[in-house]
Amino acid sequence: MSSKSRTELLQGTLDLLILRILRFGPAHGHAIGKQIQRTSEDMLKVETGSLYPALHRLEAQGWIGAEWAISDKGKRAKFYRLTAAGRKQLTSEQSRWEQLSRAIALVLESQKEEIS
Repeated sequence: MSSKSRTELLQGTLDLLILRILRFGPAHGHAIGKQIQRTSEDMLKVETGSLYPALHRLEAQGWIGAEWAISDKGKRAKFYRLTAAGRKQLTSEQSRWEQLSRAIALVLESQKEEIS
């Protein structure tokens, strides 16, 4: 698999996670990263160098919207929200991920077969 293919897969996976988190309501970037980490029981940690480019990409695609507001800590922060197009994309991406996960599980769980 080429480096570009691996990058696209990783970006697609991160996009899916971000869209899924925003399904529950608007959040600023730091909160999105922390929620992914918490929800994954600390198995996934999204670095800011990956998170913010992904947020900008999703915003450019129209899947999320953003506006500046004051955070719980009294600081100005950009809050992201899921758009109608983002909800549709989330459904599509989640379905694709479930199909891919099932296919990988089938291969991993299969009995060793003779390769011809």
